[in-house]
Amino acid sequence: MRTAYKCRAYPTPEQVAVFNRTFGCVRLVWNKTLAERHAAFFQHGERTSYKQTDAALTAWKKTEELAFLSEVSSVPLQQTLRHQHTAYANFFAKRARYPRFKSRTGKQSAHYTRSGFRIKDGLLHVAKTGGPLTVAWSWPDVDLTVLDPTMVIVSREPDGRWYVTFAVDVDQPDPLPPTGHEIGVDLGLTDFAVTSDGVQIANPRHLARKARNLARYQRRLARCQKGSANRRKARTKVAVAHRKVRNARRDFLHKTSTVLIAQADTIVLEDLAVANMIRNRSLAKAISDVGWAEFRDLLEYKAARAGRDLRVIDRWYPSSKTCSACGHLLPRLDLGTRHWTCPGCRTRHDRDINAAKNILAAGRAVAGTAGDACGADVRQQGSSLLRSAVKQEPRAARRPA
Repeated sequence: MRTAYKCRAYPTPEQVAVFNRTFGCVRLVWNKTLAERHAAFFQHGERTSYKQTDAALTAWKKTEELAFLSEVSSVPLQQTLRHQHTAYANFFAKRARYPRFKSRTGKQSAHYTRSGFRIKDGLLHVAKTGGPLTVAWSWPDVDLTVLDPTMVIVSREPDGRWYVTFAVDVDQPDPLPPTGHEIGVDLGLTDFAVTSDGVQIANPRHLARKARNLARYQRRLARCQKGSANRRKARTKVAVAHRKVRNARRDFLHKTSTVLIAQADTIVLEDLAVANMIRNRSLAKAISDVGWAEFRDLLEYKAARAGRDLRVIDRWYPSSKTCSACGHLLPRLDLGTRHWTCPGCRTRHDRDINAAKNILAAGRAVAGTAGDACGADVRQQGSSLLRSAVKQEPRAARRPA
């Protein structure tokens, strides 16, 4: 399996100039290639292959106008063409949206394969940089001198920080010892997560806590004249504020997912359509801040590494409206109702804990073990999405008016 080590980098002024020139060339190749592919497809209905873009790049380097492309390493430029080819393949396969043009104000990166770098005596040498690149290695149990990365990514964040990412192919680690425990997890906004064990994990609301300072920096940025040095400084302060929020959120998600992976052999989640939910303008900021999609991605790869079983049930399964004790289904349950009493067995339920118990029961139905949920409402990770059994019921015929 592939893993990555991302660490801070401290390039010299000469290396900064080389990398900035490389970033500019990478951005130019991406935007120019994207513009030509866009025109070829929408004007002539023709798709452009990677071989055609590679030949175009070679022709650009021979022109007087774009001869400066030969001054930087050719490896990041070739990788840019491969990434764009993959982006178009994902778009036509409906796995991603249409590729967009790159901006000089966003994150900049350059990808180097084995022919564009080497590690000698624990020092990283990148092509055409004139010397070793200083990195802050933070893994004492991993020896950088014997590391054999397949790719090195040099990046510069909008806040001015530099990073190096080492992509390494490693053997599958040994699975964690079994715990004999299963957990159902209900994700929410009031509490970030509630487990079937009754554990409530509070929502830290990272963006809401920093919103006041962030708004002040953004107002200062809006008052600065475009292209001025003060605007560049104000943009950096906004980027720093966003970085602190992003790092705090990522740290929380990593710690929470690691604890869940260590506690249970089987973890069951509910499939959430986050892209559709953020269309609600009243909840879009809160949903984006909580990071449900990233949390699920973390659980997926950590479960694969630890040998755990991650299951995802259908988003249409009525986990909140179903009694976890007797299976009674309420016809309606408002979002503001946090506690309710089952009309069938008179059990008093906490909305989120009850939902987590039902999610666990639905996840057990996948493996064929005892549970209260219908197996049509669940799916294992990676399988095709099955329609809910409730949605498959025949509708009553309408009488003509």
